[in-house]
Amino acid sequence: MKRRDFLEKWGLAGLKINRGFLEGEFAPCDPDRAAAWELYIELLTRVATQYLPPEDGDEKSALDSVYAIFKETREVLRRHGSGCGEFAKLAIPVLNQIIRPFTAKWHRLSLAGAFQDAARCREFRTELAAFQPKLRNYTRALAAMAEVEDLTTLEGD
Repeated sequence: MKRRDFLEKWGLAGLKINRGFLEGEFAPCDPDRAAAWELYIELLTRVATQYLPPEDGDEKSALDSVYAIFKETREVLRRHGSGCGEFAKLAIPVLNQIIRPFTAKWHRLSLAGAFQDAARCREFRTELAAFQPKLRNYTRALAAMAEVEDLTTLEGD
């Protein structure tokens, strides 16, 4: 399977990735599967992929949880080293093109006191809800790479 096909299958075809990488064969090896499993578990258990009821949680904590995906991903990449190239070719564009724009915007706004304003809190939650399907797609792709059952729909509404 080509990397392009893998990304399309999991709703990630919009990532801007060099054509040469996209046309290459998607061939995860054991370090890729191990790295994907580690990050998959992290994402399954974060507000980044889970519904946040309006009456629960707080916006700053939710933003911090999303931002922590950077640290977790870097640690996974370091732990598994250069052998997890397929994982890296997915994880790095997701960090830079999906997660970074969301966290950069809201980090700046949070520093300016946005989370003290009820309207801004509602706006954050609306944008978080729109952002979550992208990360659920990424989570599903990680499950496929790890060759494990996809548990993103395990819990009902």
